[in-house]
Order: sequence, then structure tokens, then C-alpha cells
Amino acid sequence: MSVKIVTDSTVDLLPETIKELGITVVPVYVMSGNKTYRDGLDISQTEIYNRMLEGEQFTTSQPTPADFANAYKTLSKETDQIVSLIMGAKLSGTYNSALQGRELAQSSSNIELIDTKATSGALGLLATQAAEMAKMGESAGNIVNSIKSYIPQVHIWALLDTIKYVLKSGRLSSASNLISGVLSIRPMLTLRDGSLWPASIHRTRNKGIEKLTELVKNNRNLEAVQIVQSVDLAEAHGIKEKLADFIDQSKIHISQLGPALGVHGGPGTLVVAIREKLSGIGTASPDETEDKKSFKLPSIHLPKLGFSSLH
Repeated sequence: MSVKIVTDSTVDLLPETIKELGITVVPVYVMSGNKTYRDGLDISQTEIYNRMLEGEQFTTSQPTPADFANAYKTLSKETDQIVSLIMGAKLSGTYNSALQGRELAQSSSNIELIDTKATSGALGLLATQAAEMAKMGESAGNIVNSIKSYIPQVHIWALLDTIKYVLKSGRLSSASNLISGVLSIRPMLTLRDGSLWPASIHRTRNKGIEKLTELVKNNRNLEAVQIVQSVDLAEAHGIKEKLADFIDQSKIHISQLGPALGVHGGPGTLVVAIREKLSGIGTASPDETEDKKSFKLPSIHLPKLGFSSLH
């Protein structure tokens, strides 16, 4: 029996990709007022962003242990080998839910859990690699070992169009220090050892996109690129064209950003993730900042933003 791959809906892959690769996705919950929706099932990303633009406020919550248990029990009818790739444990309680779900399932199948230290496009690149290996008949052990080797080879950057949605969360620890006009800046975040931190700050969106493109082009060991846009997929295709001379276009994938980051980053959030080949070390690395403090959002941990340098 072939290995089955499970992940959560922060994976940000297109529905057709998920179906083609046979990936089982456990949805994150999205809440507004007294209503709760399952990401991708009860509400689409497009509807969420449209309602956000109209002023509606959303929050998110991780899947429950029962959600994962149900997925594992269902797949156990088809296979005795399951590999579950979950968003970073430092980002959310989703990994703990998956751990508890494995115990709750009481399945006879071997269920391997991986804390990917990733989310969004970075998680997507790892999940697609795992699913492709599963389709090729690789064992669960080989898949787990390969993905663990790839985790340090995956990098991700998220460009926010504004910080107003972060401010709306009410969790910004240093709001009193914000300078006049700060809503117009475009912060870029990156993942570092499974935690989100500031990478750079930009005065305009175009400058931020230039920086994203530069970070990808600086890497000479690219294996795949995932571009994830919340609302403007044409912008994502434009970035793909800019990278045409640096990587085969068939290795650049475009998808829509889900609510786990999108609800907090807001409409206009743009994510670029890369996966390096295992045969070498790439040169792409996030910009460092001296500010290491962080603040916490309801279901995902984000950094305190520094505003000392604008580009």
C-alpha cells in the first residue's frame, strides 16, 4: 500500500494540485463574530478577503485533535503508512493537535508526524515533495528522512501591504511607539528556525517586490519556487516572468494565500518560498534585524516589527 500524505490548510496549494497529488488537508478554522468556518470548505479565501476589504474582522484557530484523528482513521482504511506534515510548532498549536489526534485515532497504521517549521508556500513545497515521493512508491521512512533533510533548504518571505490588520489584532506590544504614517510601510517577514521575524521594511510595494525577486535570484541552487498571493494572482504571474531566466518556469508554482497568514497579514499579502536542492547550499538568506522581541496573535506567532530602516 502506498504512503498517504496529510497536512493542514496553511499549505496554500491549489485544489487541483492537492487532488492530483492525493494529499489530505485538515482545515484551519476561520471565525467572524459568532460564525465559524472551515478553511476551503465552508468559505473560500476570496470571500474572506472581500469581506475583510469591506471592514469585517476575522480570526483563526487551529484544527482540533478530533479533526486530525478523523483524517488518520479514514486513511487507515486505505494504507498502513501515513506521513503528516504540519505547520511549524512555534507558529501555532496545530502540531500539538496533530499529536493528540494521532493518539486519539488509535490507528493500527504507522503515523509519522513532522514539524516542518514552515507554513504557507514553504509548507507547500515540502508537502508536494512528500506527495511526489509517495506516488513514486517510496517508503514512509524514506519520505520522512528526505523531508527532514529538506526543511533547512526551504526559505520563505512574506510581504505585507500594510500593518493595519496586525494592529487590529490588538496584540502589537509596542503600538505606542509607532511613528506617524506607519500604516503606509510594507514590512517583509521571514521564517527563522520555525519562528517569524522581520526581514526588511519598504516604503513602497514595488520596492518590496524588488527585494523578494532579488532574494530568489541570489540563490543559485533553486529546485522549486512557490509564489502565493492573497488577491492579485496577476501580480504573482508577473513575478514568475521576472524569474524566467533564473529557473525553469515549470518549477515555479502559483497559488492563493489561505487565512492563517492572510487574516493577520491582510489582503495584498504576498508570499514567496523557495526550495533548494539537497546537493548544495544556496545563498538566499533573510535580512537580519537587531529586534528579537515578538508578540503573539490568536493562532500564529508574529514578530514585533522594527521601523529603523526603510527601503
